[in-house]
Amino acid sequence: MSLNEYLAFVAANLSSAVATPMGIFAVGSAVVAGVLVLVSSFVKTMIPLRFLAVGGNLGFLIYGAIHPSVVMMLLHGALLPINIFRALEMVRLTRRVRAAAAEGDLSGVWLKPYMRKKRLKAGRVLFRQGDAADHLYFLAEGRIEFVEIGETMEAGRLFGEIAFFAPDKRRTLTARCTTDCTMLRIDEATFKQLYYQNPEFGFEVVTLVAGRLTADRKRLEQQLAASRPQASVTGA
Repeated sequence: MSLNEYLAFVAANLSSAVATPMGIFAVGSAVVAGVLVLVSSFVKTMIPLRFLAVGGNLGFLIYGAIHPSVVMMLLHGALLPINIFRALEMVRLTRRVRAAAAEGDLSGVWLKPYMRKKRLKAGRVLFRQGDAADHLYFLAEGRIEFVEIGETMEAGRLFGEIAFFAPDKRRTLTARCTTDCTMLRIDEATFKQLYYQNPEFGFEVVTLVAGRLTADRKRLEQQLAASRPQASVTGA
C-alpha cells in the first residue's frame, strides 16, 4: 500500500468514525488521551504523571468501547485502577507527612505502609556505633536502649534518622533491645524512590528531621542548664 493509499484509508475511516455524535465523542476522547500521553513525556514528578496516565486510560477506554477494540479495552481497563491506586497512594503519603510536620509529630507513623517488619529478641543489638546507617527504623513494640548514653526509648518512635541522613552515614550510638522488639524499617533505596516519585514528600521529611534536631538541641541545653547550679554547689 502506497502512502497516498494509506492516507486515503485513514481519511475514510476517520470520516466514518465522526459520522455520528458518538463517533465524534470517541475520536475526541482518543485525541485528548493522546495529548495527555504526550504531555506526560515532559512531566518529571510522579503524582502529575499518574493523573495524566489516568486521563489517558479513560480516553482510550472510551474509544475502545465505542469503536470496539477488545485489546485496547483490556489494556487500559487493567492500567486504569493501577494508576488511580498509585496516584492516591502518593497523595495520601504527602498529606500524612505534611500533617505530621505541621503538628510536630516525630513518630514516623506515616512511613509504616512502606516499611518492613523485623522481630528481635531481648538482648539483641540492632546496630553498633560506627555501623553503616542503611535503614531508618520505627519501634512498633518493645523497648530500645542506646548503650553509650544509657537512655531507653519506648515503642511508637522513629529512630536512626540522624545517621541515615548524615554525610558519613555512620551510627553514633549502639541500639540494643532490652525486651523482645518489633521493628519496622525502610531502606535507603525505598526512601529515595518515594522522594523521587514525590519531591514534596522529601521536603516535608527534611522539615521533620530538622524538628527532631531542634528538639534534641533544646533538650541538651536544658540538661546543661540544670547541671550548672549543681556544679557550682559542688565546687563551693
